[in-house]
Amino acid sequence: MKNQLASKIAGNLILLGAAANSFAANEKVEQLFEQNCSSCHGQSLKGAMAPSLLDNQWLTDGTDLALQNAISNGVAETAMPAFGKTFTPDQIRTLVVYIRESAYKATQSQDDQNTFDKPFKTKDYELELTEVTSNEGIIWAMDFLPDGSLLYTLRHGELWHLLPSGEQSLVKGTPTVWHQRQGGLLDVYPDPNFKENGWVYLSFSKPAGKNEKGDEIAFTSIVRGKISNGQWVEQQVLFEAQEQNHKNRGWHFGSRIVIQGEYLYFSNGDEGHQNDAQLITTQNGKIHRIFKDGSIPKDNPFYNDPTAQKTIWTYGNRNPQGLTIDSTTGNIWATEHGPRGGDELNLIQKGLNYGWPKVTFGMNYDGTPITPNTELPGMKSPILHWTPSIAVSGINFYTGELFGSWKGDLLVGSLAKKQLHRLRIENGKVTQDEVLLNGLGRIRDVVTAPSGEIYVTINDSDSKVSKIFAIKPKLNK
Repeated sequence: MKNQLASKIAGNLILLGAAANSFAANEKVEQLFEQNCSSCHGQSLKGAMAPSLLDNQWLTDGTDLALQNAISNGVAETAMPAFGKTFTPDQIRTLVVYIRESAYKATQSQDDQNTFDKPFKTKDYELELTEVTSNEGIIWAMDFLPDGSLLYTLRHGELWHLLPSGEQSLVKGTPTVWHQRQGGLLDVYPDPNFKENGWVYLSFSKPAGKNEKGDEIAFTSIVRGKISNGQWVEQQVLFEAQEQNHKNRGWHFGSRIVIQGEYLYFSNGDEGHQNDAQLITTQNGKIHRIFKDGSIPKDNPFYNDPTAQKTIWTYGNRNPQGLTIDSTTGNIWATEHGPRGGDELNLIQKGLNYGWPKVTFGMNYDGTPITPNTELPGMKSPILHWTPSIAVSGINFYTGELFGSWKGDLLVGSLAKKQLHRLRIENGKVTQDEVLLNGLGRIRDVVTAPSGEIYVTINDSDSKVSKIFAIKPKLNK
């Protein structure tokens, strides 16, 4: 290591305060840092008596575990004391997340952000964007039909059909939705055998009246229907939460759909009741498996448990906002919103517990701890986590020929960071994570077009308008 880095303790981490105080378990991380660390590292983490925490220069390997150990145990032969008796393990975890957040913000530059009117370079291609369509509201999901036309949902309750010619029309007669907070018309998924059967699957939040406190509530509903002469017809209800579990006040519906053979998988977020994710008696905080007609497979992991929701495939899921199938391997993948930090990419496997809220790489949005545990026995760890959070959204594997170098890579949308990521997954591990788009708007969904172009939805929170763009290679004139 360079001599000038010799004083940087476990990655520039000299969490030395003027006095070590005892803190309540719900102490916010900003307060912890201000009262114990800022006198050495500066209020903005740029350094004072001690070096900056923002430059990614580490004496150790710079992992989360190394930072946690340095805070807890101190570092021999340095001025770094041990805070293990001052902070609880979960408070130490929040400090690590706070450092990661701050370092990420410090490295962001306006120069790194794309603009709609200029091509942009990636590792393999120079790309350009072409606007396909726009609409008022939030475009939540989209998918192609075999004839090359596109279906997309607007969260306030509309299903639109966009023809290759550019003409589009509203599909009339779709279900009435509960459009509040994060609720509304959510995913749309044409049956893989659409040419033969014409089925289209929808997920949405359905109104359920009021709870005992007078709050309006809703629940996730999965239906299928057909489109005939611009009308939604022949609707069948495939799944709805049991009446005693109607309690969602507007958060974490999940609601992504995928179909594999005769099986339909869908996600249901924890609905703001995080502890329910560990209970197999409720639908929330789970990924479910049913047959395409709504019946329940008898080989589901909890089918024979009389207390369980028989549709459960996995549990301990916070809010899976992406769900897709690798057509090469048959593996099912999900992206899951963490809290403040700890967004996850998970390989979805029968009957497994994915840990929420007993395990997370994040903390509460207000900066208070959730748990010190990033792994526990019997709980499936993520293949990848993003800390700080990027607010992961829709995902799909690239299956086209236009970008040959990317075939089989996973495309991941991001809301908060306004990014499109490309992940290379090899032998169950992510070996590349490249940001293809940055700063253009909240990317809610991404799909491969029949032409091989990549279609993304970009939501503009300020104008309340959403657009669909096609990404294609820039042609040299």
